Amino acid sequence: MAREFDIVVYGATGYTGRLVAEYLVQSGGDVTWAMAGRSGEKLAEIRDLIGAPKTTALIVADANDTAALKAMAERAKVVLTTAGPYQLYGDALVAACAAAGTDYVDLTGEPNWIAKMMGLHEASAKKSGARLVFSCGFDSVPFDLGVFFVEREAKKRFGSYAPRVRGRVRAINGGLSGGTMASGMTTMAAVQKDPSVGVLLADPFALTPGFKGPVQPDLNATYEDKVTGSWVAPFMMASINTKAVHRSNFLLGHIWGKDFLYDEMMMTGAPGAAQAPGFSFGKPLKPGEGPTKQEREAGFYDLLYIAEYPDGRTLRAAVKGDRDPGYGSTSKIIAESAICLVRNVSRAQTPGGCWTSAAAMGEALMKRLQARAGLTFAVEG
Repeated sequence: MAREFDIVVYGATGYTGRLVAEYLVQSGGDVTWAMAGRSGEKLAEIRDLIGAPKTTALIVADANDTAALKAMAERAKVVLTTAGPYQLYGDALVAACAAAGTDYVDLTGEPNWIAKMMGLHEASAKKSGARLVFSCGFDSVPFDLGVFFVEREAKKRFGSYAPRVRGRVRAINGGLSGGTMASGMTTMAAVQKDPSVGVLLADPFALTPGFKGPVQPDLNATYEDKVTGSWVAPFMMASINTKAVHRSNFLLGHIWGKDFLYDEMMMTGAPGAAQAPGFSFGKPLKPGEGPTKQEREAGFYDLLYIAEYPDGRTLRAAVKGDRDPGYGSTSKIIAESAICLVRNVSRAQTPGGCWTSAAAMGEALMKRLQARAGLTFAVEG
């Protein structure tokens, strides 16, 4: 089926959606794209505000209008959605993409919802050829690809993959948007309503159906990590990212081993610190609000990965981003993820189904992010 657009940005009137659309105006290259959301008037306003051509297509589709979502999905090669919380507004769009054979990328940090979508749509996506790639922002691309990268380099150096990787947030500076805060509150409300959601959130193998690996390192302790060379403390996104990494290993045929261990922590440098400085919470924000342009451009992150072998050999690698993680960097990452599916990853290489960024796009996405999105991947020794 011929598709009118390479990419449709759904949620383009929201805080992050607008940043994605702005990025495509400035850096989209030769992709054809459209803006979509529930208000045509608001879409036109944002189109003009970001300097998009007047000819940029505007698609009106409410998150609950299944007919409109179906029509939208059938016009696109990939739908990029920033319209969350996904567990409130995302179900019908995933269903539409899975049925239409349309690739899909989102920014969800809601593992309970990902598990639900996998259960509902894995079979139909495999049948239609739709690649449904969840968590294509700061959650969880730099972490997922960080493990993918350090394991690749460890195998080059030592001849085998490492059975353990430590993910460490060495430095970070950025803020939270109203949308992120709303997603977190929605997930907590889901836990209160259904205790099984809390069990899922605590399970590192919640996204590997039929497989349970070994007990993983504790994500909730504060301790001196001598391998890292720093005291470490809990990292607020670890429970999301660790699930993505274990699913990548699962989808890649357990190339890092069925006994693979992975944890994520913040490096604090000092004993007893509960959280290293980095995220700025500030005043409560409403959905659609977030860091200023100056704050986004002043932001950054520096992530350390240590591949570790039982005999004590280690390899260190770093992933760094040049903008605030949640928004300045995230908007570039998800845009390049969508372009990568269109331009660089064939269905022969990655067939239909529910995917992670590393398993679906791996090397191709790393190359795009380094060339275009301000990320670096480097071995440190």
